[in-house]
Amino acid sequence: MQRLNHPLLSPSLGSHKTLCSLHYGTPGRGPKIYIQASLHAEELPGMLVAHHLRALLDVADAAGHITGEIVLVPIANPIGLAQRVDHKAMGRFELGTSENFNRHYPDLAQAIWPTVQAKLGANAQANVATVRAAIGDYLRNSVPTTELDSLRHTLLSLAFDADTMLDLHCDCEAVMHFYTEESCWPQLEPLTRLLQCQTVLLAKNSGSGPIDECLSGVWWRLADRLAITGNPAPLPQGCCSTTIELRGEADVSHAYAQADAQALFTWLQHAGAISSAQPVALPDARCVATPLAGSETVLAPTPGIVVFAAEVGQTLQAGDLVAEIVDPLANHTQRVVAGVAGVFYARIRERYVLAGGELGKIAGAKAFRTGELLGA
Repeated sequence: MQRLNHPLLSPSLGSHKTLCSLHYGTPGRGPKIYIQASLHAEELPGMLVAHHLRALLDVADAAGHITGEIVLVPIANPIGLAQRVDHKAMGRFELGTSENFNRHYPDLAQAIWPTVQAKLGANAQANVATVRAAIGDYLRNSVPTTELDSLRHTLLSLAFDADTMLDLHCDCEAVMHFYTEESCWPQLEPLTRLLQCQTVLLAKNSGSGPIDECLSGVWWRLADRLAITGNPAPLPQGCCSTTIELRGEADVSHAYAQADAQALFTWLQHAGAISSAQPVALPDARCVATPLAGSETVLAPTPGIVVFAAEVGQTLQAGDLVAEIVDPLANHTQRVVAGVAGVFYARIRERYVLAGGELGKIAGAKAFRTGELLGA
């Protein structure tokens, strides 16, 4: 294993942060898998999973079982990890700009299309190499001007040529769930089985530019452009990426993290990045994939104390009680019910809500939303 330290741009005199990446295997031999944890820095389950996965990778590395290239970034956001306001972690938004650390990544297809459009021909694998080379050139020629830009640039530079990218997150209170783009679903479906996901949400461009869709989206966007221009050049999905939500913020335990790390390790064997004496046996899926556009965000119509009636992981029908909002001044209780049928896969941790505030999410089977599909 090789450890590399990547200095970020200094935001102020005497201040300096560094991103660390751990590299296993040999570049160019076998599939490249990139895994990062806690880009939203207050979401700690992924960081602990990375700790336990590293132990498994170290053993495999010592035994010569790494057959691909694996890049692990255990702490993907040293900026957010250091942010505190009134003794509370503030790792989702950069305090200087209020920007979400997992938004505003570039549209790489638009950036490199002028370079690659005349170079893509009949050889699919040569086309993949051409696109990756163009992305690499684009990143090398991009000059970050802020600490936040340098973090985004460094993460992309580590991951842009990966065959698969796994971004480890968590929700507030939640079951294991999984976001990916439609074009990536066939390749990533086995991972959802190994992780025993209870909800899988599919989209084609969910909006806002998260890092996972920045990396996977470039491929289908370029393929769409080729089709529009009438160019028959084949372009495979060169990178399949996903956001894995490792339950809730408080689900930080060795038992969970060791089980999740083992699931990821087994998937790395299935993906051909680590050798395995036996073919990997995949368990049955715990859910079917549903559209992200069918996910209902349940909102509070009034302010008050939140008393949940539904537990995460519970299957609800439209009209089932999700929560009650109690106003002790008016001596009034407001019922909030499900608008769609599906799994209640995530809910807030706070038990006081403002009017219009988010309460939770239900994975419905039918798409009904358009536009920006991700929350802030």
